[in-house]
Amino acid sequence: MTVTAPASARTPRLGGLDGLRAIAVALVLLYHLFPGILPGGFLGVDVFFAISGFLITTLLLRELEAHGRIRLLGFWRRRARRLLPALALVLLVCTSLALLTPGDLLVKIGSQVAGAALFVSNWVFIANGADYFARDTPELFRNTWSLSIEEQFYILLPLLLLALWRLRRRVTRAIPLIALGIGSALLMLELSVTGADPTRIYFGSDTHTFGLLLGAAAAALLHRPDPSPARRSGAWTQVASAAVAAVGLATLGVLAMTLVEGSPASFQGGFQLATVAAIAVVIAVTREGVWVGRALDAAPLRWIGERSYGIYLWHWPLLLLIAAAGGPWSMSPAGPWIVGGLTLVATLLIAAASYRFVEQPVRRLGLRGAARTLVRAGSSRSPRTRTIGIAIVAILGVTVPATGIAIATAPQMSSAAEAIARGQAALDAQAAAEVADAEAADAEAADAEAGDAEAGDAEAGDDTSAGDKSTDADPAPIAPEGRDISAVGDSVMLASLPELSAALPEISVDAAVSRGLGAGVGIMTELNDQGALRDVLVVGLGTNGPIDVDDLEAIRQLAGVRPLVLVNAHGERDWIPGVNQLLTDFADSYRGVVVADWESAVTGVPDALADDGIHPNPSGGELYAGCVQLALEELQSPAERLGFALPRR
Repeated sequence: MTVTAPASARTPRLGGLDGLRAIAVALVLLYHLFPGILPGGFLGVDVFFAISGFLITTLLLRELEAHGRIRLLGFWRRRARRLLPALALVLLVCTSLALLTPGDLLVKIGSQVAGAALFVSNWVFIANGADYFARDTPELFRNTWSLSIEEQFYILLPLLLLALWRLRRRVTRAIPLIALGIGSALLMLELSVTGADPTRIYFGSDTHTFGLLLGAAAAALLHRPDPSPARRSGAWTQVASAAVAAVGLATLGVLAMTLVEGSPASFQGGFQLATVAAIAVVIAVTREGVWVGRALDAAPLRWIGERSYGIYLWHWPLLLLIAAAGGPWSMSPAGPWIVGGLTLVATLLIAAASYRFVEQPVRRLGLRGAARTLVRAGSSRSPRTRTIGIAIVAILGVTVPATGIAIATAPQMSSAAEAIARGQAALDAQAAAEVADAEAADAEAADAEAGDAEAGDAEAGDDTSAGDKSTDADPAPIAPEGRDISAVGDSVMLASLPELSAALPEISVDAAVSRGLGAGVGIMTELNDQGALRDVLVVGLGTNGPIDVDDLEAIRQLAGVRPLVLVNAHGERDWIPGVNQLLTDFADSYRGVVVADWESAVTGVPDALADDGIHPNPSGGELYAGCVQLALEELQSPAERLGFALPRR
């Protein structure tokens, strides 16, 4: 996401784009800083793609028209001047600040910094298994993915335009760009339909370049040789431009309010429609002399638009840093609003300072010229200039070595990943013990059969076993122990497994990362078919997405007369309140079904959770096991012992 240099004085300026940039960055800020207000605000990045593809192509075509060639080194040097100073400042300052904050912000920071600096961060995040749509333990420079896609596009665009310039008609020049854009859009749709990872689809240069390509195609179609000076447009042009801009902006607004992040609908038409709407607005507002372009260039919008690159770069790492520095108060009910407000203020102030004292000097003077000016500023007679120069030198003097220290000492695994790994190790040990016990039992049975055939015949004739359990019998009061319980859960249960096993020895647990309730139904069906479900079921599957009452009913049917414990969920995720309410309502509707209140047990308890605020540390695992034990005790109450045979209401 970038802001490009204005057109030269000899060519008319493209109006309205600064205001449109301001709208785009506002969408992104609302999406990230105040989750839930604008669920589809991530579409702001696609608006930037449409603007950038259109504007850069227009400027390159003007250069071709004027000189018959593109000065490739000059073009790429201008891009470096525009992008690198602000990006370098963000990487150095925010990495250094992360050294001072608790938490997981430095996990794999080396690959993040390298990916951002080399403009390949989108592929680095894909390789690292990042989840763009998760807010737990996010990467500090996750937002640089879009900048990387743009820069990869800018490397290839002038070469492509040089080849297309041989085609004399505007339509024939645009057709290859349109074809590539449609191909990228269709690839996004196809990968979504075939079940590819949403982050791979979203981050991919191949799947998410269509906004840039179609913006470039629009510029190629509209490019005119020897553009005339700005003139007043006719009444019909004014009306048509305003109408197209209004419809396009309204479409973007509706999509931003309704589109769900990472959803199939977003990839199977949402992004594509938003891109078409954005390009329509770009075309409408850049018509010469139209009032809608002048309206979007109003002073406040233009101020934001000119600084939108810095605003976009700074807002995300500042959000994570302020939240990490906030500690417990940032997790309070008002915490997200406070953190979002502080981040917004800090972002605007820092981006404005960066634009004035770093980006603009380098843009005017070049890297070497700006460096010479900075050196001279230290001895300037002007106190203000001298202060600015000393401040910039001091910032670099502190942040460069601090960034090196951060990269050298950065952990490779987040605290949440460590908690999950601890649980996985316990689960693997449990599975190995069960296999060993089964093998020992088989060997003992074989020895007994070989050593005493007559006794074996007597046992074979006995058609009853003390271990047989009938699921058709009336439920009886029990005091369940670990060997009576089958538990199916997600990564929260997995991270709690050592403490759960200590509290309930011999409990059978099947837990895995990113598991939802629908998958749990299939797992319990398989266990039931194998006769492996025990007398009591514990289900903890509400963390990773909304749940369906039909899945709960399917679990109840599988349980038969077995009592059922439903563990509710905790975390800063939009669907969790609804999940917990549905679990409570379901338990209230049936006897023999109770809720283990993990949400209440862990809320506000310091150091109980990893830095993602979701997965338990050992002390949190004890709380998890404790709330399950309380639920098991509740099952012994007279009202619950009646089981499913009688409805509660």
